[in-house]
Amino acid sequence: MLSPEPCLQRQYLMLLGPFPIAPAVILAPMAGVTDRPFRSLCRRLGAGLVVSEMTTSDPTLFHTDKSRLRRDHGGESEPISVQIAGYDPQMMADAARFNVDHGAQIIDINMGCPAKKVCKVDAGSALMRDEPRVAAIVEAVVRAVDVPVTLKIRTGWARAHRNGVRIARIAEDAGIAALTVHGRTREDRYEGAAEYDTLAAIRDAIRIPLIANGDIDSPQKAKAVLAHTGADAVMIGRAALGRPWIFREVAHYLATGQLLAPPSRHEVRHWLLEHLDALYAFYGERRGVRMARKHIQWYCEAEQQFDAAERAAFWASINRVDNIDEQRDRVDAFFSPSLSAAA
Repeated sequence: MLSPEPCLQRQYLMLLGPFPIAPAVILAPMAGVTDRPFRSLCRRLGAGLVVSEMTTSDPTLFHTDKSRLRRDHGGESEPISVQIAGYDPQMMADAARFNVDHGAQIIDINMGCPAKKVCKVDAGSALMRDEPRVAAIVEAVVRAVDVPVTLKIRTGWARAHRNGVRIARIAEDAGIAALTVHGRTREDRYEGAAEYDTLAAIRDAIRIPLIANGDIDSPQKAKAVLAHTGADAVMIGRAALGRPWIFREVAHYLATGQLLAPPSRHEVRHWLLEHLDALYAFYGERRGVRMARKHIQWYCEAEQQFDAAERAAFWASINRVDNIDEQRDRVDAFFSPSLSAAA
């Protein structure tokens, strides 16, 4: 069972090539979520590094609207980390160069995504079945660019085939600057609990920085995982949905051993409205309203000052709204500290 280490606090800082990552608390790349508005908000709320949505290595898709938005890093804090996905070493190398030419300062290789649409083309975590191809991809990308290259994997491609230690050694030998490991296999997807023993074994096997990922949903859990695995940093994904302030909470706890008070309803309202305004500006009205819906739902689910019935009623009403002004006004009213719930 994990428990925080009973020792004096230390500064959690990780060097990633020339970049000091402080605090060593990182936003995970999540397709359809970690766009520029969300990345920027998480940075302001304490993340030491944020990673872009997964971008394709298929050059025929480089100039689509989706790809264009995913490589829009205007106004973001450095360093800019971009994740690429694919199965062909040369295409991955070309994609790495393309993204560096468009502002990427760190390239992250995706070998951790368990989604069917990614794995069915032998990309993402499916690549872990083919260790020679892993080596070829990593070596090609590292040779292609003069920026740090990181790799994200799972503990293995199946519960009976946890080959994370072998993949980690391949990555280190190829020149990977840091390795992120999600504590599940591809077979597990996001089911069950993450396990960290494999991460500890990987830590013992390599010298490069290790980033622990999977089920890190509180400051105490972050500290416990770091203690158990010996990792240099933690990466947070799903726990940041509707709770982007989790990064400052984790960073504060790691630095001081003290828990921050939960954010006030006024703070939550301010951050959510700021997030909505950024989404509207980034995507335009029609798409911005659609993109905002899922975030509003996540904020509602995370906001425990409302009971389940209030949250459900509000979500049912706002889910039908299709213009910026009404969506924003309803959110403003519902989250206002001076008002009770408004549907």
